[in-house]
Amino acid sequence: MKRIVIVGGGFGGISVMKGLAGSGEFRVTLVDRNNYNFFPPLLYQLATGFLEVANISYPFRKLMRKMRNSRFHMGEVTGVDTQKNLLLLEDGMLPYDVLIFAVGASTNYFGMENVRAHAMPMKTVNDALELKNHLLLQMEEASKITEISQRRKFLNIVVAGGGPTGVEVSGMLADIRHSVFPKDYPEMAALDSEAGIYLVDGTDAVLKPMSQRSQQDTLKNLTDMGIKVKLQVQVKDYDGETVTFSNGETIVAKTLVWAAGVTCPRFSGMPETAYGRGNRLMVDEYNQVKGLENIYAIGDCALQQHETLFPNGHPQLAQPAIQQGSNLAANLKNQESGSKRRPFKYWDKGSMAIIGRHKAVVDLPGNKTHFRGFIAWFMWLFVHLVSLINTRNMITTLFNWTGAYFSKDQALRMIIHPETKKKNN
Repeated sequence: MKRIVIVGGGFGGISVMKGLAGSGEFRVTLVDRNNYNFFPPLLYQLATGFLEVANISYPFRKLMRKMRNSRFHMGEVTGVDTQKNLLLLEDGMLPYDVLIFAVGASTNYFGMENVRAHAMPMKTVNDALELKNHLLLQMEEASKITEISQRRKFLNIVVAGGGPTGVEVSGMLADIRHSVFPKDYPEMAALDSEAGIYLVDGTDAVLKPMSQRSQQDTLKNLTDMGIKVKLQVQVKDYDGETVTFSNGETIVAKTLVWAAGVTCPRFSGMPETAYGRGNRLMVDEYNQVKGLENIYAIGDCALQQHETLFPNGHPQLAQPAIQQGSNLAANLKNQESGSKRRPFKYWDKGSMAIIGRHKAVVDLPGNKTHFRGFIAWFMWLFVHLVSLINTRNMITTLFNWTGAYFSKDQALRMIIHPETKKKNN
């Protein structure tokens, strides 16, 4: 059996694993630093207390129970020995015949170390839980202060990045500030007048990859919700209390949510020539890393430029990763049986973003059909619900969403800090 090692259990990695499940020609090993798969598009709902970790996560080992040819290895990848076909881990090494990188992307702070030290990212489950704890702690601290000017820094929130994550986080925070916090914190009845939510982006529009109509609708909705949108402005520094912008302006805030950019990890042993813009691995039309015979990359970490519609690579979203993973699995089977491989062709299914209650935008491909308002909001809910990895996640998420919709509230606002105590040997 040919040994297939997949690094990363996100959309792309799971897609490859499912495509090879049950195949007698391959023994598949999935490697990930976590023992669970999670659904990144709903991380912001975890951060704002509308969903629990179990709603958007699922253990790899339980997922793989019926995949007889698949195994899971929990570990941190440190490098690759391309000559000996070894994946190097902190706790050992794994031999491979075919290596597939599906590691996704990580937060890019653009070299600003102060921002790295003090901002709150939104890329992992741990990031989302840290942000939720942080937001609730700021509210608790603000509730103890009677002087409005003194508590403003605890209530101000700056969100850097006007893409889907930044828009969705800002909108959800605005909804909570309008409908939930006034009931929880009656001592701060005038939250809107005391502090603000600021959405900042360096371009001239929010949701830049989407249609102009989506950008305009989103900007209007955000403004109507009381969010202060600052365009063509970038965050340049942050010391934990003061956000400094590229135009010299400053805002006092204890919370900076960082959704402004991504980059990809590099692994020792991989040739420098394999990396392109954003540290993405340059691959051909079959997702094979250029210059390497048995190493592939899919999803966010792959830079594939053979399609004329995507000269700068495919968007770093779920659909390209899923489709590339499925196509790669089929090609590995074809290669093993002597059949012809199929070059990857991306099927653009459109893009969407939710802004708030009954507020969303959807762009469909082709003639660029545009939806907004309630119907777009419902489409967003449906697509994200059915995209969850299994039925249990769908049911629990639907239950939480239904309760929050009718009550205009959510009950997952507990501040929980796990403590690890060292045992004396």
